[in-house]
Amino acid sequence: MKYLLGEKLGMTQTYDEQGKVVPVTVIKAMPVTITQIRTIEKDGYSAVQVGTGERNKINKPLAGHLKEAGKFKKLKEFRNGAEVDSVVGNKFDVSVFSIGDKVKISGLTKGRGFQGAVKRYGFHGMPASHGHHHVLRHVGSIGQRFPQHTLKGMRMAGRMGGERVSVRGLKVISVDQANNLLAVRGAVPGRKGTWLEIIAL
Repeated sequence: MKYLLGEKLGMTQTYDEQGKVVPVTVIKAMPVTITQIRTIEKDGYSAVQVGTGERNKINKPLAGHLKEAGKFKKLKEFRNGAEVDSVVGNKFDVSVFSIGDKVKISGLTKGRGFQGAVKRYGFHGMPASHGHHHVLRHVGSIGQRFPQHTLKGMRMAGRMGGERVSVRGLKVISVDQANNLLAVRGAVPGRKGTWLEIIAL
């Protein structure tokens, strides 16, 4: 299983062999270090915890957990990521991926704040004429005669975005080991600076 943690730098474009434009997302994937290995016998499930990035200060519980491994900016567990040669302290980088690999990328989407139902759920809205005044973007009916209350789960206005989303089947376009950069075809969740989990399919 191949996996990495990376930071979204933004989008750009490149060209394929036929000269067609290919939209790509550039991800800065620093080397990761294995900080913990979870086993079925001890923890009830199999996983590998890795850390990446650097920060100046960490709290005492985290320092005790990491011991001398380092002061990592980001920690993440990957289920079923334990390999035969997985050892605490091992490091790996973008070189584990190669051009043409298909990956799944997960991250938090952009936070949109409080939005109406038209933007949040794609409602069509009310008619724009025939006496419908100032109700173009209203949700319409939200209840009925019985029960005399709004049912739970009704799609209405509310906070939008900031949710974990995964995009599968993205193709690796280029791997720059010298600069720890990974370019994948298409868009990935989040704004610039969003932390992403990259897993080979």
